[in-house]
Amino acid sequence: MPTTLITPVEDRKRLARRLAGSGRGFAEEYGFRVTNNPASLFQVLYLAVLLARRGDFRRALDSALALRDEGWDSAARLARSLHEDRVRVLRDSGQRGDVDALAAALGDLARAVVERYRGDLRRLRSVAHHDPARERALLADLPGVDEQVVDLFLREAQALWREVAPVADRRALAAARRLGLGRSADDLAGLASGESERLAWLVGALARVDLEHRYGELTGRP
Repeated sequence: MPTTLITPVEDRKRLARRLAGSGRGFAEEYGFRVTNNPASLFQVLYLAVLLARRGDFRRALDSALALRDEGWDSAARLARSLHEDRVRVLRDSGQRGDVDALAAALGDLARAVVERYRGDLRRLRSVAHHDPARERALLADLPGVDEQVVDLFLREAQALWREVAPVADRRALAAARRLGLGRSADDLAGLASGESERLAWLVGALARVDLEHRYGELTGRP
């Protein structure tokens, strides 16, 4: 894959400002508000679970929106849903493969968040005493959540949970390398002036560039 380098520092900063200019991260660009309340945080978490699966990312977005539209917009509501209803909604929204296992995993996740944190991921943060390593460990201990899901969740949540920054998922880092913006989350944090909210916008925009294959519109090359 060819690399299109933007080498001067000012050019890199200009591109970073352009990417972060919408003032929205990945989730918000597709209709999921990222606010520090239980329902919003849980929706971002199950969106991360769906995005971590193989396949077209739009299918993951459609499924997350379908879950929300069904009224399962919080851990408590999803925990009360019937397994067969989750299967139906996921299949109708385009999920393929072992949908039964996915429906079970989402139900287990919701119940665990309710049982351990009363449906509120802010309690997880409090239990961790705002320690990023502990927050990661507690998230990864939830059913259906692995390190990739943790990265996808914290990519968004770092705008609110500033102690976890900098976070960049593999898609964002792939785009950053190809565009010459850096090779690590720390590199991107430098371009975002160390602001966790702006970093979340930048990282989310980079992930979209990679998923939507939008390199050409940024570089003027195919």
